Amino acid sequence: MSDRRNSAAIPRRRSWAEVRWRQFRGAPRPVVRAVAVSLSVAIVLAVAYLGYDIALSRGATLPGGDLRLLAVTVYVVLVLAIGSLVTWLIVPQPTGSGTRARRNGWSAALGFFAAVPIAYLVMVVAVQVIKPLLT
Repeated sequence: MSDRRNSAAIPRRRSWAEVRWRQFRGAPRPVVRAVAVSLSVAIVLAVAYLGYDIALSRGATLPGGDLRLLAVTVYVVLVLAIGSLVTWLIVPQPTGSGTRARRNGWSAALGFFAAVPIAYLVMVVAVQVIKPLLT
């Protein structure tokens, strides 16, 4: 009888994929907000860059010439800055027993560190996957 109780109390081992899926489903709201903000900003700016890149590759003459390197630099800076700023605005620190929401640099840092890989991944998908489909 005691063996059955002990074996029932031990949870089964989950696979690596099951553990990651549970972590994904139960992600903290501040992290989800930071990723969503950075992802939405990166998608909007990547679509603008993609339009500029396709126009140049089709022979359009735009004022200033070929400024794709500058456009990618501005894209990265804006995704990082806007992602950090908006995350700082919408992710306050826990209030504890108080009612006033407090913010500090950690919220902005969360947005910045969420924006770094998203900026890269969205640009890679735009240039390496979507652009060949459109040209």
